[in-house]
Amino acid sequence: MDSQYKSAGIENGVTNDRAKEVAVGKKRKMRGRDLVLRFLALAFSLAASVVLGVDKQSTTVAVTLVSSLPPVNIPVTATWHHLSAFVYFVVANAIACAYATISLLLTLGNRGGKKGLVTMIVVFDLVMVALLFSCVGAAGSIGLMGYQGNSHVQWKKVCNVVVAVGLSGVASILFFLLVVLAT
Repeated sequence: MDSQYKSAGIENGVTNDRAKEVAVGKKRKMRGRDLVLRFLALAFSLAASVVLGVDKQSTTVAVTLVSSLPPVNIPVTATWHHLSAFVYFVVANAIACAYATISLLLTLGNRGGKKGLVTMIVVFDLVMVALLFSCVGAAGSIGLMGYQGNSHVQWKKVCNVVVAVGLSGVASILFFLLVVLAT
């Protein structure tokens, strides 16, 4: 029993000020990690949104109209808004980026360590984890289909969007680390 009171900073019914100082020091250390992770999540979600948002791929596709004639070359341009999975990806990353900015500012302004604000931020961190994991899954599956093609439905390889999906995956993992470190 005596060791439990010592670890809690209470000896013989009197609080130990040194234990309070150690707890405050740990909070500051956690706050530094929290700020770094929030900034990295902001940077990676912004990068993922921008990389796919400005991506524009053009190619020439040979189309054979009649087997006796030579194929006709048609230029084709693909952008992110042609597929709903990529639209969802860009919008979800933009939302996560905006949230990361707001939560970074709230974390910097929360000097008193208000419990309600910290709980709200953790809950919204969880929402961002779910949102980013779902958009990475949607865009990743379509990106993989475009990258590898699908022989069952005769879809050929057409594009490469693996970089943007990877950046968003890193951002979602960073938000997940924020949740894990907060609990």
